[in-house]
Amino acid sequence: MVHNISSENSIFSHFLAELRDEIVQRDAMRFRRNLERISEIMAYEVSKKMKFQSKAITTTLGIADCQVLADEVVLATILRAGLPMHQGFLNYFDRAESAFVSAYRKITSGDDYDVHVEYCAAPNINGKCLIITDPMLATGASMVLVHHALKKHGVPKQLHLVAAIATQEAIEFVLSKMPSNTTLWVGAIDEELTAQSYIVPGLGDAGDLAFGDKL
Repeated sequence: MVHNISSENSIFSHFLAELRDEIVQRDAMRFRRNLERISEIMAYEVSKKMKFQSKAITTTLGIADCQVLADEVVLATILRAGLPMHQGFLNYFDRAESAFVSAYRKITSGDDYDVHVEYCAAPNINGKCLIITDPMLATGASMVLVHHALKKHGVPKQLHLVAAIATQEAIEFVLSKMPSNTTLWVGAIDEELTAQSYIVPGLGDAGDLAFGDKL
């Protein structure tokens, strides 16, 4: 199942517009905060698919029957670009455990490259709700490899994949490789993918815009 958050106008659309705006992007702090803000909204939407349970809460005047999150959550992100999105989800799922995976493109020749996973640190994810965040879902190769790296830590009861911007090509590829309990959440779907695997119009290199150019 695929949820496109910008298919219906909300303040999310405004934050996403700022993310794309090359002038606003010159402020790295603003760019990181906008990634964080859209992630907070997406975290709220993801939470609707989770399990809640009734709990009696004592107030100063009595007892309130409240609904509280019952699922255990693990938040995973792809370093380094995914860190602001990770923080946005952590702001809402504040008791979640965290997993971090390093994935990078290794150029083979010309415009050709392979995606490599270099580092993975994760808790036990067996039977939990696993949420993997990455700003750009261009080809989907990184997301698939990261999921593969996390599988050694258990089998989640639910798998949520979250991206700010995706291509239709990546969506189809990822869903063809993921288990049946997968839900994909995207902020927008762009149609064009360049030979260098950049999304057009996209927003550029999210990692560089958030944290500075890399060598």
